[in-house]
Amino acid sequence: MKVVIALCFSVFASAVSAQDLAPDAQVKKITDEVIGVIKQDKDIQGGNQKKINDLVDAKVLPYFNFSHMTALAVGRNWPKASAEQQKMLTSEFRTLLVRTYSSALSTYKNQVIEFKPLRAAAADTDVTVRTQVKQPGAEPISIDYSMEKIPSGWKVYDVAVGGVSLVTNYRETFNAEIRDGGVDSLIKSLASKNRSLETQTGSKPK
Repeated sequence: MKVVIALCFSVFASAVSAQDLAPDAQVKKITDEVIGVIKQDKDIQGGNQKKINDLVDAKVLPYFNFSHMTALAVGRNWPKASAEQQKMLTSEFRTLLVRTYSSALSTYKNQVIEFKPLRAAAADTDVTVRTQVKQPGAEPISIDYSMEKIPSGWKVYDVAVGGVSLVTNYRETFNAEIRDGGVDSLIKSLASKNRSLETQTGSKPK
């Protein structure tokens, strides 16, 4: 499962302009490029956390709309947060996601990714790009990318692995934290989790 989660992020690790390609073509092109890098980079395969973090920080972040992802994950409580709290929530949630996926990049071996035909009209600005990861000796796992077109290009705002939405998966936990202790409690909880993960990996994302 780790490699599947990693691929959710790593498919966007490229300098290709998001405005140059249709969303499904963008996913396929970048996926092919990134898998090529992983196969050739022995340090990443060996778990070099600094190189993995550098890859994610430099190449992945521009293709995800973390503000939208965080707003969806926080759900109905998002409008209740101040602008500063929203900024802090987005920062901590982004760090959590980056740490989660960075730690899994080195687990890629010989998985095969199949790309499903895009079902969308040319004028659509909100689409789902569907893929399937095939792993030797295991059932295929679907990865679906919810993408929106904004002035800077196509951005991912949610990922569903095996039909389970990333933002929905976090929403229940986030709402429970806010219900019990308020928005600041959630910020502290995320920051604490990130510090714990930093200690485990010995590396701090930029």
